[in-house]
Amino acid sequence: MMATTARSSSISLCLRRWEAGKIEGVPKVGVVVGWARKREVRGLCVKGDGDGYQVSVDTVNGRKVNGVVHGSDASLYVGRGMGLGAEDGGGMVSVDSFKLGRFVEDRFVYRQAFVIRSYEIGPDETATMETLMNLLQETALNHVMSSGLASDGFGATHEMNLRKLIWVVTRINIQVDKYSRWGDVVEIDTWVAASGKNGMRRDWIIRDYNTKRIIARATSKWVMMNRETRMLSKIPEQVKEEVRPFYLDRKVIHESSEDKIDKLTDETAENIISGLAPRWSDMDVNQHVNNVKYIGWILESVPMNVLEEYHLTSITLQYRRECRQSQLLESLTSMTTSDTEENATRTSLCKPDLGSTHLLRLQEDKAEVIRARAEWRRKQQA
Repeated sequence: MMATTARSSSISLCLRRWEAGKIEGVPKVGVVVGWARKREVRGLCVKGDGDGYQVSVDTVNGRKVNGVVHGSDASLYVGRGMGLGAEDGGGMVSVDSFKLGRFVEDRFVYRQAFVIRSYEIGPDETATMETLMNLLQETALNHVMSSGLASDGFGATHEMNLRKLIWVVTRINIQVDKYSRWGDVVEIDTWVAASGKNGMRRDWIIRDYNTKRIIARATSKWVMMNRETRMLSKIPEQVKEEVRPFYLDRKVIHESSEDKIDKLTDETAENIISGLAPRWSDMDVNQHVNNVKYIGWILESVPMNVLEEYHLTSITLQYRRECRQSQLLESLTSMTTSDTEENATRTSLCKPDLGSTHLLRLQEDKAEVIRARAEWRRKQQA
C-alpha cells in the first residue's frame, strides 16, 4: 500500500510539472488518466429537483426494454421532501422502482424484453452471438434477483452465499434461426429445472416482439463450485429447497447424453491461433473469465471467409476448466462441409452448410478449457 501511494504521488507530481512546462524535452502530447480508489456502492438512486419531476422514458412498441418499464408503468412522481432518502428538498427514486421484467405462467417463467443497440451488432448489421449470450445471462441473473433468491454472489442464493458456493456453467447450446437488427425488440423467456441429482438446467426462448416468432433457443447445465477452493461441490439440500419451487420441467432443445464433442489436436486442427490473453475487463465477479468472452476467442481461428459469408446458427460449448487472467490461450478450429457426417448434429432443425469443431486450451500446458461445435448457414443476399 505504501509503495502504491508513493508511486501515485510521484505520477501526480510529474504530471503537474509537465503541465507547467517544467520538464524539458517532453512535448505536451499524450493522454492523462486519473484514477480514484474504488468505493462500495450500496444503492442506486435517481435524484429529482426540489419541485419534483416525472421519471419517464420513450416507449418501444409500448413495451419495457433493457430493464426499464416503459409507458404508463414507468411513471413515478417524486415531490419535495417525498420519496426514499429525500434530501436537500429533493427526492430520490429507488432503483427497485425500475422493474426488470415479470413472471408469467404462475411464476415459473421469467420474461424480459430488450432493444438491440448499435454497439451490439456486427459488420453485417445484425446482433452477434456474444450479444445473444449476454442477453441470456442478463435475463438469468434478473430471474434470480426478482425471485427474491439473490444474495451477494453472481446469481448465488442466500444458502449458497452462506456456504461460499457459486454456479458455474458446464455446457450451453444455442440455436439461432434469425438474428435481430439494430432497433429490434426481443422478448426472452427463461426457467430452470433439475439436471440429474447434482445439477441445474436453465433454458431460454428468444422471440421477436412484433411477430412473436421464436428466433432463438438455448439450454444450459450448471453445477456448483466453492468460490475459495475452486472445487466442485454437491448441491446442499438447503439450496435445493430454495430453488425447487421454481423448477419447470420443459425442454426447448433435446440433447443426448451421447452427444460428445471430439477433441481437436495439433494434427487435426486446420487453424491454430496462440497468444490470446484475457483482459481485466473479461473477468466476472467470481474472478474467472466470463463464459461469454470465450466466443470471441473461438472465432479467432475461424477462416475470415466463413465469418464474412456465413451466419453462426448453432454452437455448443462444453466448459472443462476455469481460465484466469494470467493465463494465455490457444484457439483451434477445424471446418467440415455439409456432406460429411460430422456436420450433422442431433440437435439441428435445418441442415447447415458448414460445420466446425473448436478447442480452447491453455498455451502453457495444453490443458483443455473449452470444446465447442458449431454450425453455419450461408448468408442470404440482401
